[in-house]
Amino acid sequence: MSRALRPARVRVPGSTSNMGGGFDCVGLALDLFLDAEFEPGDDALRVVREGGDAPGGDDLLEAAFRRELGIRGFAPAGTLHVKSDIPVARGLGSSAAALVAGSALGALAAGEALDPGATFAAAAEAEGHGDNAAPSAYGGLLAVVAAGGAPRALPMDLSPEVGFAFAAPPTRVSTRDARTALPATVSHAEAVAALPRVVALLRGLATADPELIGLGFGDTLHVPHRLRLIPGGEEALAAAVGAGAWGATVSGSGSGLLAVGALDVAPALAEAMRAALAERHGEAAVDARPVRPVQRGVSTVDTRRAGEG
Repeated sequence: MSRALRPARVRVPGSTSNMGGGFDCVGLALDLFLDAEFEPGDDALRVVREGGDAPGGDDLLEAAFRRELGIRGFAPAGTLHVKSDIPVARGLGSSAAALVAGSALGALAAGEALDPGATFAAAAEAEGHGDNAAPSAYGGLLAVVAAGGAPRALPMDLSPEVGFAFAAPPTRVSTRDARTALPATVSHAEAVAALPRVVALLRGLATADPELIGLGFGDTLHVPHRLRLIPGGEEALAAAVGAGAWGATVSGSGSGLLAVGALDVAPALAEAMRAALAERHGEAAVDARPVRPVQRGVSTVDTRRAGEG
């Protein structure tokens, strides 16, 4: 029986990660999405993005897609259509979302069912850490731990009373640059002080406890070093706290910033950070908005129904 590639379509949420004390182990899916669709064809694989074609060698989604097909003995042929509203290099998990989308789409195109666990494992391995891949694959708030060398994603409770706001200057910060900014070592005392923060963070998010969230968002391992890469970042975080945030920190590796507070205060937190960043960069250059958690990770769309109203 001949094997042929199948059409497939997926949607993947972006994410914030670290959230202060949860460095490299806590992530939350947000309502920013990447949509990708594969149409089989006879010609070499072509990637089409909204606004033009993407160069083949530079696209993480394409690389993950090719890898999954190659593992299954397929040669990629056809067209990948990609549309994303996840800002790049702003600490919202755009790379992880691309890897999750490519891995899931490759498996689906090969005729397999969607498997968030396998997709998470592949994306986490490719990225080197799973704190963004986990929420993109599973949705919700998760903690990621190493279990026998393999990452394991643990779902965590999140109170519906907690609101989130995001803001970013025009400055881009790559994950590589953000990691280069970190010290090679930290003192034993600093490491010990950091451990309880992740407990406070997760308990605070589960119970909407302002004090615990404030403690959990505190960090000395990565935030102070990464803030130096974000012009106006310190002022924006201070503005969020002044507007009622329970905690404010760098989103992922930056340059985006994340503030947390009562649900109805989220728009005010976004506006406070926007105003602070605009003083440095100008109003038009700043991206600021309330963001909402989403409980669904990578999902598939039946391409036979995708165009139906």
